Amino acid sequence: MEIRKVQITGGSSYIVSLPKQWVKSMNIQKNDPIGLIVQPDGSLLVTPKISGESVHRVRVFEVGATTDRTFLLRLLVGAYIAGFTTIRLEAKGRLPPFIRQLVREFTQMAIGQEVISETNSSITLKDLLNPAEMPFENTIKRMHVLVRGMQQDAMAALRGHDEALAEDVIARDTEVDRLHWLVARQDNLILIDTTLSRRMEIPVRQAAYYFQVSRIVERIGDHATRVAYNALALINREVDPETLDLMDEASTLALDIFSRSMEAFHVGDIGRANATLQMVRDLEEKTREINARVLQVEAVAAIPAGQIADSIRRIGEYSGDICESVINYVIGQEA
Repeated sequence: MEIRKVQITGGSSYIVSLPKQWVKSMNIQKNDPIGLIVQPDGSLLVTPKISGESVHRVRVFEVGATTDRTFLLRLLVGAYIAGFTTIRLEAKGRLPPFIRQLVREFTQMAIGQEVISETNSSITLKDLLNPAEMPFENTIKRMHVLVRGMQQDAMAALRGHDEALAEDVIARDTEVDRLHWLVARQDNLILIDTTLSRRMEIPVRQAAYYFQVSRIVERIGDHATRVAYNALALINREVDPETLDLMDEASTLALDIFSRSMEAFHVGDIGRANATLQMVRDLEEKTREINARVLQVEAVAAIPAGQIADSIRRIGEYSGDICESVINYVIGQEA
């Protein structure tokens, strides 16, 4: 940290000199305007970016015939979430066909990514989405609706031995993932570009809070997917009707906790969040009862049934985590 003394000029103007090295690195000239932004903690942000244009960042990956497909997909997702506006894949020779196929899959998975340039040896992807047009709350609301529907359909597939419905639930998990990636990307973009924070009217701390809740909702979606996978494992087996009824009751309670936690999140109600946390204990008792029943059947059915009960319990516990996040964030705002 550089310490500089405040000076007074003209009897009423307070001035502080700017670091010479920073001025040169930002290519600031005499009479150039700079922006001053007061931060929530009282600090002052000095920035030469006053036009509101987004920060442009480029990430280049070298690829070839020996490139690991899964690893490359992870790199693309990582670059997307990190907030790079342009991603370019380059090969020393001709791009292998599987690279082009992977890029097409990635553009379908990641919101706003499009191929803008393609040659025999390179592919360039650009983000065409304006982050300010996708509010955090709208994205998380959409995730909530999707995940709730997934869990309801996974339980319906279990009871109805509906293979197609279970597979549809599994497929929908990709949509939840892509929405969570968008929230993660926007959170990173706000950390990188303070002007975006102002355009979206979202403080950095609030963006981090939205990302935290989005991550929890995405994990709840993973457990709904796990229920669907285990429903497939039981597709040709009969589960005791009373056990099924208990599972339905537990799932309904878990989803009620989930919805209540999301309501507390959207309105910032710590009283509702605290009351919802108390319901998690009731859910734990129901899932213990299910586990006790499934232990009495053969292992080939007991294992997937037990995993379903565990996922239902985790849905409730993750919903409790949302409530705790609400309490922590709102209390922090009041301080």
